[in-house]
Amino acid sequence: MRSRRGLLAASTGLLLAVTGCSSFTDESSPADSSPSSATTTPAEPEAAPITWTDCDAEITELIAGTPGSERDLAFECGRTEVPIDHDEADGATLPLFLIRATLAGQADRIGSLLVNPGGPGASGADAALSLALSLPEDVLRRFDLVGFDPRGVGLSTPVECIPADLKDRLLAAEPRPTTQEQMDEVLGLTDEIADACAEEYGDALGTFSTVDTARDMDLLRESLGDEQLTFLGYSYGTTLGSTYAELFPENVRAMVLDAAVDPDADPQADAEAQAAGLEAGFDAFAANCTSLVSGCPIGADPRRFVQDLMGAAAAAPIASSTPGETRTATPGVILTAVAAALYDSGSWPQLSQSLAAASTGDAAGLFALADAYRGRLADGSYTNQLDANIAINCADTAEDVTYSEEEVLQLAQDWNQRYPLFGAYAAASLYTCGVWDAERTPLPERDADGSAPILVVGTTGDPVTPLPGAEDMAEDLTAGTLLVWQGQEHTAYPKTDCVTAAVDAYLIDLTAPQDGLTCPA
Repeated sequence: MRSRRGLLAASTGLLLAVTGCSSFTDESSPADSSPSSATTTPAEPEAAPITWTDCDAEITELIAGTPGSERDLAFECGRTEVPIDHDEADGATLPLFLIRATLAGQADRIGSLLVNPGGPGASGADAALSLALSLPEDVLRRFDLVGFDPRGVGLSTPVECIPADLKDRLLAAEPRPTTQEQMDEVLGLTDEIADACAEEYGDALGTFSTVDTARDMDLLRESLGDEQLTFLGYSYGTTLGSTYAELFPENVRAMVLDAAVDPDADPQADAEAQAAGLEAGFDAFAANCTSLVSGCPIGADPRRFVQDLMGAAAAAPIASSTPGETRTATPGVILTAVAAALYDSGSWPQLSQSLAAASTGDAAGLFALADAYRGRLADGSYTNQLDANIAINCADTAEDVTYSEEEVLQLAQDWNQRYPLFGAYAAASLYTCGVWDAERTPLPERDADGSAPILVVGTTGDPVTPLPGAEDMAEDLTAGTLLVWQGQEHTAYPKTDCVTAAVDAYLIDLTAPQDGLTCPA
């Protein structure tokens, strides 16, 4: 799963109280509608107005004490409606939730900067909160920052079909299934998920596609009053952004695609690339840890430490010191915590300390990392991040892309040798959409011919979306320009001065950097 963690996971209850929220089935009856096709010309339904309400006091309280919260920002919460099926513009609609952040003292306003943080399944409203605190003020002085929860995500008619106890079992399950018994357990959980979601939504599952969300975005652009779209997308947000550019190339003003998902990789190649990227990310974490003057908390061989800890946890799961916590940490919890921390080098100290504590009998730190990654809240409930992630990914995948249990097991055994921490898990993920019972709207090929220049940003040490994906994206786009950061994290903007300066100049002045410009770590 590709995502950027943020504030909303801890504040869903507050925003629900501020805005109100309903499930996908509460306000619509989409079972009779069919998903739109990526091969047809996009319909042009009329954009609905956005109803904005002042939620500044509630959000200001929410972000108090967070770095950047001293900025003079005003927040509004918005609701609007989009067609469930864009080819039936007069049919049923579903509501979308937005947050708009505006910096005091704007001058020479350009318009709105629409953002998406990835996933799929991550909240754009969450992204608006986080980015309002971290984006350069030069950008915020020229743009309103707008984040929306895509259809099925967060507070936009969330798709919710995986029970919390099933998510707990999935988190605890064997993360490296290489025997028939282990694979049967893991794929059995996948079957349970598919059955639960099919029973809950039926044919409506097909309406959560990226193509439909891209069409929603064009209605949002119009509702926001922008003649053209200015967009900042991270990770999966690069898939969403490039799909928009393919469908509406003439409506692109500027588009930054940071940590690009490879548009040319098939599911197997994509899964293997992620496994390889996470392995390399772990090696970077280990090298950093062992270079510390104070010493690495998990010793001279972090990889061996993690493997030994997982082996010990398989025999005797590790308790947590968190009051009221009854779960014990299995190898699945350990490896999920490791993966979560690899997204951002700022989490590396927390990871090493949490692993060291777990080796002495306290898994509280590992649960904190794993739960934040999976969207598990303090009361044991979950956000709908996983539900939406699977629904969107599978809606985007062609029906004929399937992998049998035998093929998955063979790949898991092979990849476990080549990528010993993450290979088997990556292989098991290939089974998911093959048993997903929903109509599909496969992603279109994306060259966005006729669009304005599009800036693609890649990072040499990205553990989740490796650099070749950004290279392929920039090459495929007719007007693509590649910017490279020699970093060790997932996403680059605005983490370093060189990248920040190049992206700011592009967003504000439409001055793209030289193709292939490389910024130092």
